[in-house]
Amino acid sequence: MKVSIVGAGLAGSEAALQLAGSGVEVDLFEMRPGTMTAAHTTGLPAELVCSNSLRSDLLHNAPGLLKEELRRCGSFLMKAADSCRVPAGGALAVDREEFSRTVQKMLYGQELITVREEEVTEIPEGKVIIAAGPLASRPLTDAIGELTGSESLYFYDAIAPVIDFESVNMNLAFFQNRYETEGGADADYLNCPFTEEEYYNFVRELKGGKRVSTRDFEKEIHFQGCMPVEVIADSGDMSLAFGPMKPVGLIDPRTQARSFAVVQLRMENKAGTAWNLVGFQTKLTYPEQKRVFRMIPGLENAEFVRLGSMHRNTFINGPSLLDERMRLKTDDRIMFAGQITGIEGYIESIASGYLAGKLMAGIDVLPPDETAIGAILRYPTRTVTDNYQPSNINYGLFPPLKKKPRGGRRARREAQAERALESLGNWLSVISSEK
Repeated sequence: MKVSIVGAGLAGSEAALQLAGSGVEVDLFEMRPGTMTAAHTTGLPAELVCSNSLRSDLLHNAPGLLKEELRRCGSFLMKAADSCRVPAGGALAVDREEFSRTVQKMLYGQELITVREEEVTEIPEGKVIIAAGPLASRPLTDAIGELTGSESLYFYDAIAPVIDFESVNMNLAFFQNRYETEGGADADYLNCPFTEEEYYNFVRELKGGKRVSTRDFEKEIHFQGCMPVEVIADSGDMSLAFGPMKPVGLIDPRTQARSFAVVQLRMENKAGTAWNLVGFQTKLTYPEQKRVFRMIPGLENAEFVRLGSMHRNTFINGPSLLDERMRLKTDDRIMFAGQITGIEGYIESIASGYLAGKLMAGIDVLPPDETAIGAILRYPTRTVTDNYQPSNINYGLFPPLKKKPRGGRRARREAQAERALESLGNWLSVISSEK
């Protein structure tokens, strides 16, 4: 058997490596660098476009549980991410370029994988995994539309700017992790504190800044987990102070007081030369980004390694089109994986690719519903809703506990994680015996 995979993003790369690991030959198609998207900047596989963070690595958070499950399942991209991590407190963040190059070496080092740098405009013959991501080209999107007989859905996603560390004014900014009493250069986050007056001036200019306009025929639909910072500000002057600019858990070492608001920056690469503005996805025009974001205390002379941007993301109505194994109901030789199915996020895409590879390779038993991987499989295939929208992994996608433990929300999450890992272990034993 040979499988064609369309798209060498996170899902496609993981699926290819899982299939090759199972002895299946793969043709992995990637249109970049010959045909670029509105968000990508390289032709490397598994490029991270919005942020370098794969979110929390803590088990009581659903993203942390999903990462741990993938590690236990033998995910190739999780191994790559762990080898390329940069300091980020309780989160897993990576050096983006090193991560992509590590995945590239994995792909080119596998003799059963043939990487083909060419754009796919029609659905290939034979077994296919479509993992083109939410930025699939127009010809491929049209081909998918013809195949499914329905219009693709979409939403808008935004990217945060990245700052050159040498341009940060360290007389104003300080290093500290939230809720940790000790700061200093060993802390993982860089913090820019605001007075009340500075905050309201910033919000006023942010709300009034010129934005990239939407084309006449497009309605703007934002993914709630990646809302542009100026759109958040539109909902109320204090919305940022209670959101991405919340000062809780951060103490300015110069004043020993909590600032009115704080912008945090997270390391973008291992060298520590580039830092991204956490939660500052934006659709401001490039000149306005420079003007407004230089109002942030400590960034008045900021040099931008990369400016933020907004792009349209496309996804199919998974629950109406896919069976429980992510195959097209009308043509079971075709499987969909990754964000094009309506799951959202880096780690979720890796998990979807892992599942696609394993399912296409022929495993019979599906992962238990109690696991995070099971939730990633179930959401785009079995969700019941009249308004299907992208979702990250969250504990709301898991079946409830039969007995709620004492100790509140965190105790419940820890119990769900314990249940998930036990169920995962049993499932891995079953699929291992299938070989």
